[in-house]
Amino acid sequence: MEQSSSQSRVVPIVAIRGSVVFPHTDSILSFGRTKSVSAVNTAFQQDRVIAIFSQKDSSVSDPSHEQLYPIGTIATITQMMTTEGEIHAMVRGQARVRLIESVPHEAFLMGKVLEIPEEDFEGESVEALSKKLVELFRKAINLGKGVEITTIMKILSRQANIIELADSSASLLDIKTKDKQKLLETISVKKRLEMVVEYLSREVNVLDLERVISMKTQRRFEDQMRKAMLREKKRTIEQELGDNDDEGADDDIVELKEKIKKAGMPKDVRKKAIKELKRLGQLSPHNPEGSYLRNYLDWMVDMPWSARSTTDVSLKKAEKILHDDHYGLDKPKDRIIEFLSVMKLKQELETKRKNKNDKRVLSESHPTILCFIGPPGVGKTSIGKSIAHALGREFVRVSLGGVRDEAEIRGHRRTYVGAMPGRIIQGIKNAGTKNPVFMLDEIDKLGLDYRGDPASALLEILDPEQNREFSDHYLEVPFDLSEVMFICTANVLDTIPLPLRDRMEIIKFAGYIHDEKFHIAKKYLWPKQLRVHGLDDKGIKITDTSISEVIKHYTREAGVRELERNLATIARKITRLVAENKDYPHSIKPKDVKDLLGPIKFRSLIAEKKDEIGMSTGLAFTQTGGEILFIEVALMPGKGKLTITGQLGSVMKESAKAAFTWTRAHWKELGISEDFSKDIDVHIHVPEGATPKDGPSAGIALTTALVSAVTGIPVRREVSMTGEITLRGRVLEIGGVKEKVIAAHRAGLKTILLPKDNQKDMQDVPENVKKDIKFIFVDNFSEVLKVALVDTPRKQGMVSVGTPVIAA
Repeated sequence: MEQSSSQSRVVPIVAIRGSVVFPHTDSILSFGRTKSVSAVNTAFQQDRVIAIFSQKDSSVSDPSHEQLYPIGTIATITQMMTTEGEIHAMVRGQARVRLIESVPHEAFLMGKVLEIPEEDFEGESVEALSKKLVELFRKAINLGKGVEITTIMKILSRQANIIELADSSASLLDIKTKDKQKLLETISVKKRLEMVVEYLSREVNVLDLERVISMKTQRRFEDQMRKAMLREKKRTIEQELGDNDDEGADDDIVELKEKIKKAGMPKDVRKKAIKELKRLGQLSPHNPEGSYLRNYLDWMVDMPWSARSTTDVSLKKAEKILHDDHYGLDKPKDRIIEFLSVMKLKQELETKRKNKNDKRVLSESHPTILCFIGPPGVGKTSIGKSIAHALGREFVRVSLGGVRDEAEIRGHRRTYVGAMPGRIIQGIKNAGTKNPVFMLDEIDKLGLDYRGDPASALLEILDPEQNREFSDHYLEVPFDLSEVMFICTANVLDTIPLPLRDRMEIIKFAGYIHDEKFHIAKKYLWPKQLRVHGLDDKGIKITDTSISEVIKHYTREAGVRELERNLATIARKITRLVAENKDYPHSIKPKDVKDLLGPIKFRSLIAEKKDEIGMSTGLAFTQTGGEILFIEVALMPGKGKLTITGQLGSVMKESAKAAFTWTRAHWKELGISEDFSKDIDVHIHVPEGATPKDGPSAGIALTTALVSAVTGIPVRREVSMTGEITLRGRVLEIGGVKEKVIAAHRAGLKTILLPKDNQKDMQDVPENVKKDIKFIFVDNFSEVLKVALVDTPRKQGMVSVGTPVIAA
């Protein structure tokens, strides 16, 4: 090779990836790239000297001079072996070199390199660092660092000088390539030693930590194996001696056994628990089934098998609590007091019969399952809490809305991962007693899919004949639910399956009238909002007229939730004024209500209406209470087609068809031509089309609107009606009378037409509502027309075919 000077020379260059070759070290390298193979072969045939540089980017397959680090190592090829397409060579690093310039060459990389002399390799600090490095290296070897024996002897025996020690140790570090390159580029030996000592110290710490973890793991494993062996020996000795005492048993096994003794389990249940406990004691600590068994036994011992709340059925106390907590709801509260009266007498009877050991009478002493049906916000859930308070029992509430999986009720089998008992057993456990008041909320919203029918799972729970031995799939032992007082709530009765409905006594909660809402707001809601918003010491009052203003013009609901939200808004806005030290009203008047709540949201639906042709006012019963229903009929030229819109259900569509048929059949009575429908189309529409509507009770309202349209006689705006109609004009009984009447009263209607068979339901209507509304009971549709229309059809005369009256 040509040598340009004593310090620089031109040599073949080899690029390596993922590694760094240090001076004073031996390395075995494999070369497979064409240029690298050619460079090594050329160097080996001449003076065996090559310059080795690391690539900056290891993903480049054919690097140029610019893609190499500027400092590398000049090395001598000591041995070489050629295989198919590859060269394996042992090289020994000689010195650090810097790449000065590239030399053009076709077969491989050539370059002029300049040897870099070492610096700062003498002095006391360098000697101290070298000793520290040898000490760390010895620790690393003792902790298991893999190093060739020749290198170990060379470093530990101090045969190498300080420069060789630094480079040899650097090459053995378990660090990234860029960090090794940084060490190679460090010319100062002292600085290089400091960096190597720092890296090696970290490596020794990691190795030491790994050794500690390994020792702990090994010790734990050996301890567990020893315990398992001793436990097995103990079991064998006990079997030989017939000795079954608990001496030497695991602490948790002994603790579980004590808990089982104290849990008050029935005999069969205790036998099952002891059996599972023995299985747990025989399992290896590594067996995953052990955690499942422990969880199961924890549930078994935590269940209140014999814990009861001391039931104090004081009727006076219960009546006082119910009246203090709830305004109105007289009929539900009376039924609850009757229920508690029966419970008290049954308890006295049970006490007497237990003394005589008369099981026949005790088996007949079953509780009744109550079901509260009513619109949202009327106090169904809160009255359940009041019952628990009156009885001195724990209260548990479980919402069943949207539950589709039977396992939610009965629990999962223990064979499943993450299995748990159902909501019933979970509720009993959380209550801590076996006789809580258990509320099953939203029972009408249970789902049904491929995972089973939750409603069917409730049949056993809510059947007094069967729930004495309710079996949860997880516990797999019977639990007595006969002492639990179950109360169900629902918004509608229709969606509850008949077998489930048959097991419950229905108590209906009607919507509140204005007077009841007024007293609830004044006595309960407003004081509560003052407390919640920190205003109870400010002396802020709300006038009676202001409460009425909120009820009439800012709410339209069966319950009081929206009313409470509006009162909360008023309190919140006043709180802000107080916090900002601004003037605020100490007595809230109707003017203040408008300032705080904004423009009026609701006006009387009837007050601004006028008597119109083809429009009648019906009454509907929904899950949110009673509602008024406007029915519009429009006539237009056509061919006798009937169109029905407004998202009506099949029953309501049939009512519309029956109304159309009755009108065509009674053309003489209505004073219209026989073939009036021949040249017209009829469109019946019920507004608020986004709301589904169904049921037969809009029959007479549909017929009235249709008769008004074809005769041209307006319908009285203050008259509303409800009732099913037959093809012969009979008006049949309907349901939800109280809710519908309250809705009509809320809307400002003055006259209500009801089926004569519903006259018996008037006893449920509040007296002040009866005073404001005129009730007319009808048996035939002809009676409806006399009241509902402004004039009789006979006086109105004929309406010509082809000149239909279109509702505005």
